Amino acid sequence: MRFIHTGDWHLGRQFHNVSLLSDQAHVLGQLVEFAGQADVDAVVIAGDVYDRAVPPADAVRVLSDLLSRLVLGAGIPVIMIAGNHDSPERLGFASEMLAARGLHVAGPLSNPVRPVLLQDRDGPVAFYPIPYAEPAVVRERFGAAGVHNHNAAMAAITADIARSIAPGERAVAVAHCFALGGEGSDSERPLTVGGVESVDIGHFSPFCYTALGHLHRPQRIAERIRYAGSPLKYSFSEAGHDKSATLVEIDAAGRCRTEPIALAPKRDLRIIEGCLADILAGPHEGEERDDYLLVRLADKHAILDAMGQLRAVYPNVLHLERPALFHEGEVQRPGREQLRRSETALFGGFFEQVTGDPLSEAQAGLFGETVDALRAREREAGE
Repeated sequence: MRFIHTGDWHLGRQFHNVSLLSDQAHVLGQLVEFAGQADVDAVVIAGDVYDRAVPPADAVRVLSDLLSRLVLGAGIPVIMIAGNHDSPERLGFASEMLAARGLHVAGPLSNPVRPVLLQDRDGPVAFYPIPYAEPAVVRERFGAAGVHNHNAAMAAITADIARSIAPGERAVAVAHCFALGGEGSDSERPLTVGGVESVDIGHFSPFCYTALGHLHRPQRIAERIRYAGSPLKYSFSEAGHDKSATLVEIDAAGRCRTEPIALAPKRDLRIIEGCLADILAGPHEGEERDDYLLVRLADKHAILDAMGQLRAVYPNVLHLERPALFHEGEVQRPGREQLRRSETALFGGFFEQVTGDPLSEAQAGLFGETVDALRAREREAGE
């Protein structure tokens, strides 16, 4: 079995108020072409197909074109799950009818998780699509009263699947989660506020390969567990990443071999640093003027219309920083972990000030579930 593992397309994403849709169509078109040339048996998309629950019409058209080229044009089955940015119900519309043509979409979580069976010369391979689901959804669908975080939720789902996997059966999990040991970036939305968002990779032991989505850096978590990463850089913290998809081969015994599929962006995303005069001298060899840029100026004096001067040479300068204007330690930007903890910490401080008692672990968990539910409602409303 030979398939492509990709995910986190985030179609319709804007970066510093610039639409990336043409960049996304460009790079994903390469993936479609590779799929046709490499004679793959399937394409697996591990969630966050869109960037928000109510995607713009242009993003829907781009996805429709890409899937039509894969499924109808090249005859390649596609297995696609909803991520935490997607609306499960919208993504899963007409999924039963689409499956008859080779497009298998797992929007809302189902119980049981029904496998997609694909055949190769060695027999069937069962793909188990596990869309992103809040712990409350897993509690309701699986009747698992003890599920209060993402780790327990994934444990309940995978344990149920494991009971249906026959000895020697080749099974692949497709999931959208934060696997323990994964390395994140600034462009991923936190999955939870007050609870545990990381998932123990031991839950995926019944599978010969696990195709993960959510983290945007391509990475191997374990021998048979990988994130394909996003096809484009979606934050300046990813400037040093090499974006790709993953080609996976599974032999008759269930052994896996993977290799990256390099993706060339229409415009790179880079950080450049130095004095204004040096930067205005133009790009170095191998660099493009149209790349998306964060510029850090080393100049310590006032500059008239620095952004205007930069954009005359580099039209896609998206952000400008002047660190030399501040003394060391004077300006501190909150780190990713600090931002993720801030809501619970603020509420905890307020709670203690009002009641005189610190926020308990159970109360913090309940607050986190409430905020997660509000965020899910906002995603559905497209806010």
